[in-house]
Amino acid sequence: MTRSWHIVHTESSLGWGGQEIRILTESIGLLQRGHRVELLCPEEANIFQEATTRGVPVTATPIARKNLTGLLALRARLNALRPDILITHSSTDSWLSALATRWLEPSVPLIRLRHISAPVPVNPANRWLYGSVSRLVITTGEGIRNRLIAVNGIPAHQVRSIPTGIDLTRFTPGERQSARMKLGLPLDRPLIGIIATLRSWKGHHELVEAFARINHPTAHLVLVGDGPQEVALRERIQRLGLPPERIPMVGRQNNIPEWLHALDLFVLPSLANEGVPQALIQAMACGLAIVSTPVGGIPEMITHDVSGLLVAPGDILALGQAMERLLANPTLCQQLGAEARQVALERCSDQIMLDRMEEAIGQVISGR
Repeated sequence: MTRSWHIVHTESSLGWGGQEIRILTESIGLLQRGHRVELLCPEEANIFQEATTRGVPVTATPIARKNLTGLLALRARLNALRPDILITHSSTDSWLSALATRWLEPSVPLIRLRHISAPVPVNPANRWLYGSVSRLVITTGEGIRNRLIAVNGIPAHQVRSIPTGIDLTRFTPGERQSARMKLGLPLDRPLIGIIATLRSWKGHHELVEAFARINHPTAHLVLVGDGPQEVALRERIQRLGLPPERIPMVGRQNNIPEWLHALDLFVLPSLANEGVPQALIQAMACGLAIVSTPVGGIPEMITHDVSGLLVAPGDILALGQAMERLLANPTLCQQLGAEARQVALERCSDQIMLDRMEEAIGQVISGR
């Protein structure tokens, strides 16, 4: 790196999940490396408060919707900041940024960071956004990159995969019993857990159904996270006749390593949309045995029967069988967890992510 850069991120999403966490992780890392970083997002967005708490410079900007107010506010802010690079993250802020930067002179180069595996509609507008306006498209997984090239026709040299990285000094194997004591969890029961925003496509409903069928009456299922499916999920648990104490719903938590340390088994039965889920690689780094699905970038991290178990999305029977298999075989859990941790150590460092992002940003800024 020959000099520091002024980097601006935009995020229109009001929610909270791996995408928002990556933005802040990346911003903090680049700030520590001497760059100037700022986030533009709606004041009502979850990431606004989190950025303030974590020391990331943030400016409230009304870009939650595609309208003239948001476009003019974004254009004015970019005109005042004159950043070296603009990185967009969700659909709405990407479209507003694409239009706003057309009016700036000199123009600000734009990187579109695509976090999820949901297909990008094939149409001239998206071809313009991804192929013409964006100097570079960065995806969180190779599968997302390959689809943009093969289906959307974006030139291969214009799309790069940079998976999300995590702090491997924070996410390490821990002492199970002490974590359970600290969190008030049962000391002598098998604990299965999921850490994910309560969205329909994360597979919580399927997980609860599968858990209700397994032949382990002492097992508990810990649900960490909040989100739009909370009420529906509580109703599903009640309909299944499961005692609430066997399925504690603990909401959003900040001390994620402790919750991972408390578990025997981590399950993420996603149905769609995933890039490379942060919670998945966090669980891998903590050395946990994992059951998941081959959705999005997950099979890029988990090899079936080597670093975890993969079942078909929505297959409740197979999901239950995979959990039962691991609960009955601690040795297999240990083997899968050790291999998963090795993959995380080799591929999921936040420093690797930051190195690759710096390289990509530098190439865009220099016109290469």
